Amino acid sequence: MITMDGVMQGPGGPEEDRAGGFKYGGWVAPYGDDVYDKVVENELKPADYLLGRKTFEIWAGYWPEHADFWPGINNGTKYVLSKTMNKSEWKNSVFLKNVADIKKLKNSNGPDLQVWGSGKLIQLLFKNDLVDELRLKIHPLTLGKGKNLFDYGVIPAAFTLIECIGTPSGVIIANYKRAGKVKTGTVGA
Repeated sequence: MITMDGVMQGPGGPEEDRAGGFKYGGWVAPYGDDVYDKVVENELKPADYLLGRKTFEIWAGYWPEHADFWPGINNGTKYVLSKTMNKSEWKNSVFLKNVADIKKLKNSNGPDLQVWGSGKLIQLLFKNDLVDELRLKIHPLTLGKGKNLFDYGVIPAAFTLIECIGTPSGVIIANYKRAGKVKTGTVGA
């Protein structure tokens, strides 16, 4: 979930992430509609997750008591990149220490991993060419400040659009798959 200017901070509620004095928490709420809800419902199917520590802490404090909304969230494996945490009471939590651990996990025969939130982790994945797919929900607003999807830059990479849906509330839901290196050319040649 991002804004048109790439902000991804605090989409779910006013108190979700107030870091840096962020005052727009909950900016996703006005854009819910039947189309949007159906896409989200499909994304909430059981999966395994790769999360940064801050997102994990938010989730671990919320989802164990709200699994009726997200069936399977407690059963999916939560892989958490953290230098400071190494255990949790939330079942199926596995802690990773570095990029090498992520690469080993990515190259294993396990299921696909979903990354939700986890801004710093996403930056690390981009930097190390570990992003295979992007599922963006681009909301029709700009916030001007806040944690941004591309805060720390990314490596040059090409993506192919595999699905695109526009919702009645104006959200563009675009799924992109990694398509190799950037190609260049001359327009009109």
